Amino acid sequence: MSNQEATTITAHARVLTLINVFDVAPDRQQALVELLERATVEVMRRRPGFISANIHRGLDGRSVANYAQWATREDFERMLEDPEAQVHMREASAMARATPLLYEVSSVHHR
Repeated sequence: MSNQEATTITAHARVLTLINVFDVAPDRQQALVELLERATVEVMRRRPGFISANIHRGLDGRSVANYAQWATREDFERMLEDPEAQVHMREASAMARATPLLYEVSSVHHR
């Protein structure tokens, strides 16, 4: 998935951040990355409140992280109830162990 826009991270913004870290077997890492990209393109970005998703492949070969932003917690929770989203979440759960946590940005630092 490519997009010319960059994710904006702003301290104290009213944005819900999901950081979901997946533990995955090395031979399944690329498949998980592709699944998360497909889920974002086909489902997530069409949901109300979706702002962005950034898929990261761990250099260890055993992890994948999704840094996603939603407008509100309610938008995120509605997405979790969506049958189309649930299909992708079940597929991801079948190939990796996920640790999803919700955050708010406390501070941002630049050079």
